[in-house]
Amino acid sequence: MACFLFAFIITFFTPQQRSYSNFSLMCCRFLHITSYLCDIGLSMPHLKTSQTNQLLTTLSDTQSKKSGLRCTVYSVSGNEYTGEWLNNKKHGKGSQVWKKSGAIYNGDWKFGKRDGYATLSVLLPETKEYARKHCGEWKNGKKHGYGMHFYKSSSVYEGEWSEDQRSGWGRMYYNTSGDIYEGEWLKDRNHGQGTIRFANGNWYEGSWRDGKKNGTGKFFYPDKGQMYEGIWMDGVAKCGTMSDFGRNEALTPTKYLIPQLQLVDMQSVLSEAQSDNLERINSKFPLHDTLTGTE
Repeated sequence: MACFLFAFIITFFTPQQRSYSNFSLMCCRFLHITSYLCDIGLSMPHLKTSQTNQLLTTLSDTQSKKSGLRCTVYSVSGNEYTGEWLNNKKHGKGSQVWKKSGAIYNGDWKFGKRDGYATLSVLLPETKEYARKHCGEWKNGKKHGYGMHFYKSSSVYEGEWSEDQRSGWGRMYYNTSGDIYEGEWLKDRNHGQGTIRFANGNWYEGSWRDGKKNGTGKFFYPDKGQMYEGIWMDGVAKCGTMSDFGRNEALTPTKYLIPQLQLVDMQSVLSEAQSDNLERINSKFPLHDTLTGTE
């Protein structure tokens, strides 16, 4: 731009006007014009080019981020994802396949993490077939909410989860023993009030703590027609009473009934207890009929 203006000014002047004095005046005017053009930015187009390049770069970055429904995307580790994106993160409905384990997650995503309702399936190495591992709710990449989990031993848990652990109400089917627990959980352990029914027909209902019977509870023996009620500590009964319960329906009831214990004469028992108590007190603190002393 500056070269163009300089050539224009030289051509505009006549040979007589191109004298030394006039030429000096012309150069001064040229410098003033050039300075003014620099101030308004016309003589420095690279400034506009820089701003334009920055806008184009920002637009290119925005367009390069994955958003919306995309075809299968492969990560560096070989994992595959097919589904929806938002700002370069998995968001919405999508399916993820892990190359190393072969596991498949099919369901909801939120800002790059498993969040919502989904099904997790694993590849069985023996049969090379897929089997359901977990079906339920997720939050922030972890099992959270209501869900059903399938274990290797074919045991099944159905109930509430909190941060990948069984917490809240739930029912556990133990395939190896045939037992069923239904009740409260805390950090993957029976905790609170719950009932466990054993494969032989007996059951316990009462308090639990850290996966063991703790506190008050009742243990039923329907085959014998008896019931034990008492206090447990770390899974062991410490104190309680055994009584008949459902004896008429029992398959193999005990030979004799458990006798009912009761007081024949309550008043005489109380009187005897009071007299014994007074004798013990008198033996420790004897009473004297007279007191001696000096005046």
